[in-house]
This record gives sequence, structure tokens and C-alpha cells, in this order.
Amino acid sequence: MRVGVNGAVGRMGRTVCTAIAADPDLVFAAGVDPFGAGETVEGLAVAETLHAFADAECDVVVDFTVASASRDVLPWLGMHGINAVVGTSGFTTEDFDLFESVFGGDDCPNCVIAPNFAISAVLMMRFAEMAAPWFDTAEIIELHHDRKVDAPSGTAIKTAETMAAARESDFAPDPTTDKVYPEARGGVGPRGVRVHSVRMRGMVAHQEVILGATGQTLTIRQDSYDRESFMPGVILACKGIADVPGLSRSLDPFLP
Repeated sequence: MRVGVNGAVGRMGRTVCTAIAADPDLVFAAGVDPFGAGETVEGLAVAETLHAFADAECDVVVDFTVASASRDVLPWLGMHGINAVVGTSGFTTEDFDLFESVFGGDDCPNCVIAPNFAISAVLMMRFAEMAAPWFDTAEIIELHHDRKVDAPSGTAIKTAETMAAARESDFAPDPTTDKVYPEARGGVGPRGVRVHSVRMRGMVAHQEVILGATGQTLTIRQDSYDRESFMPGVILACKGIADVPGLSRSLDPFLP
């Protein structure tokens, strides 16, 4: 399978390139990055334009960039019959509607846009979904490096959505409190889940889901200490994308 990487010279992009090149079942066929055109990554010169993916006959392209760039990249990939594995976050409902139209047909390529490619994070979200119906209150605390541009994270949003879908009623309302700092209680997600975002140097990607009922709490925590933690999920998605039709919005369909 021939794999291209969009955003090849970025922090995540370089890690993805190395992981793909090291896998015996994948071929790192092309790297594209307008900000690093001409640089060499894993022995390949990085191109500036997306046409390099078509010229290299890529079967799938991995995109870890920013939403403003991916909005142009994904429709282009779909029009050229190339599958997409996307770790970019910050998309709107309108974005997903567009991507559905591009990757939703019988003869169209496939796409996965996952909020998190760490297997431990996927399991954390599953466990939170399982626990959600059994507790009265729930809060999510997500912690990321200080260069992350969106808040809350895509992982936190997806976690809140799956927890809300697992319930038949809202979590207990927030108690009346005097807030010296108006935003101290974070933001309110679906079904009343409170979500808090921390941006701090020294962190990579971390999340806690805390659920409470009378006399008991449950804390589910996931930590990614290095960007390599996302690579098994990226490789899994690259190898399985041809068998998961349409647009997927999590890594769940790729796991048993």
C-alpha cells in the first residue's frame, strides 16, 4: 500500500513519515508540505502541491495539519480517488457534511477522521460511554500542549457526545455556586457534561473523565506522553481504510 503524508514536515507529520517508512507492509510514497517544500523526509523530497500524491499513485494519504488546510485537501483527495486518514481537529458540522458528500458514495474512496489515534484513548472513550448511564454527574478534563489551537479537544468533544448518547436523561445540573472567575466551571457539553481544557508546556495529550454518584466516583484517565503513541492507530487505519466504507468519525470501526 502506497501512503502519502500531508503536513510532512510538521511535528506529527515527521513522526507519521517515520512510522510508515518503518512498516514492512506500507510504502512511504510522497510527502507534501507547502512550508517545507524541498526538505528531505525519510529519503523523499517534500513537494509543495497535492498533485504529488496522484503522481506517486498513493492509495491513502495521512493528513495531520489544521482545519483550514484540510478543508481543501480532503475534497481534492476524494475527487482523485485517494483514501484519507485524518488526525486534524476543529471541523464544523458544515465541514462534515461536505466530507460526507465526497466520501459517501459507492464508488468513492473512504475517509476516517479520528479525534485520537492512540488505542488507549479509543478504549478510554469506550469505557466512559459504558459508565455514563450509571452516574449522576460527569466532568471531562482534557490537557494538551500549549501549541494546540482548538479547545476543547476533538477527543473531549467525541467523549462527551458518546457519553450523552448513552444516557436517557441529562446529568445532574450544576449546583449554584459563586464564581469568582466566571469560566471556572468550564464549558457545558451535551447532556450537561462539564468540559475543562488545560493548555500547558510539557504536556502532549491527556484526558480524565470523572463520574460521580452518591458515595462513589470513577476516574478514567488516558495519557499520551509521546507522539509515537498515535502511530499504531495511524498504521491500523492506513491498512484498514479500504475495508471501512464512507466517512468514519472515530477509530472504532477499525478495532475488533
